[in-house]
Amino acid sequence: MAERVPTQESADLGSEDLHPARRGVLAASLYSATLAVPAFAGRAGAAEPTHPPRHAGRIGAGEVATVRTMTDRIADILDELGGGHARPMAAAFLVNTVAPYLRATATEAVRKDMLSAASDLTYLTGWMAMYERRHGLGQRYYVKALELARAADDHLTHCRTLRGMSLQASHLGHGRQARELADSAAEAAPQAGPRLVAFLRGQQAHAAAMVGDGRGARDRLREAEAALSRADARRDAVGGYDRAAYEFHVAHVRAESGDLAGSVAALQASLRAQPAQQRQGRLHANAVLAERQFALRHLDAGCATWSAFLDDYLLLSTARGDEHFASLRRQLRVHARVRAVRQLAERARTVAVHKGPTVR
Repeated sequence: MAERVPTQESADLGSEDLHPARRGVLAASLYSATLAVPAFAGRAGAAEPTHPPRHAGRIGAGEVATVRTMTDRIADILDELGGGHARPMAAAFLVNTVAPYLRATATEAVRKDMLSAASDLTYLTGWMAMYERRHGLGQRYYVKALELARAADDHLTHCRTLRGMSLQASHLGHGRQARELADSAAEAAPQAGPRLVAFLRGQQAHAAAMVGDGRGARDRLREAEAALSRADARRDAVGGYDRAAYEFHVAHVRAESGDLAGSVAALQASLRAQPAQQRQGRLHANAVLAERQFALRHLDAGCATWSAFLDDYLLLSTARGDEHFASLRRQLRVHARVRAVRQLAERARTVAVHKGPTVR
């Protein structure tokens, strides 16, 4: 049997993502709500060899550090400028740098470290594709990240990717699949530290609430909060979890139970805890908060929140931001007689001109 290169498909996917002629096809890739939950000891880790054929050149710990550092930098760019700028950088780095590293000669330890680093970057690229509403493409990146993690024997990245897949399923309204993936992520976690436990329990709580298991959701939230209280203050660029993320999960659980007022309070707590540099996360949280304030007919508060959203939206390239902006304009039309809404509508028109024809 010919040896399978577990990273070649990721490189091919990145190449297609970069190619203008293929980007439209990839964007139309369909998300599968029936994808089987991949086990850690899956086909990539057992049935097929994972040693790539060797090419000229040799890599060591320095090249692994390069991939890790670049992944962190791309995550920072995502936070500050949006996925529209960050994802093409990630795809290009996967193709031009990571793929050649994975074909190079290395010791077994370095090879596994590089596979793990590549898995992290592929996971991040999938997360950005999901965030940019390219859900079929994001799912394909996630599946490749799982294969790389299994080849690296990296339980941490494997369970983190499953958790990302659960988040994607929950965003698309697939509650049962979101719960299966969240529970699989928790089951796959190795000797998890408190931050990872919190990271996983928070998503389990949201997924449980989506399928009507309010008690299970509350139990998972308590476990997430307890674990987070034991975690250190480290901020992980990829797959991090903090008080802001926890409160966002509280907001989801309360909204699923019909407690919009409680959801608004949790979103406000999330925003207070959010680091200043996390502009993209703040943009999303403000949009969700404003929509729920409008649903409660707290129109003055909602307009103030939407205005804060626009502050960040002007500086970001993000398809999800475009989606929120469209929601904002729909709400403005519904409440056009309110003075604060009219003032916000004028600002929204100015922002639309600045952002260009894609949002008009």
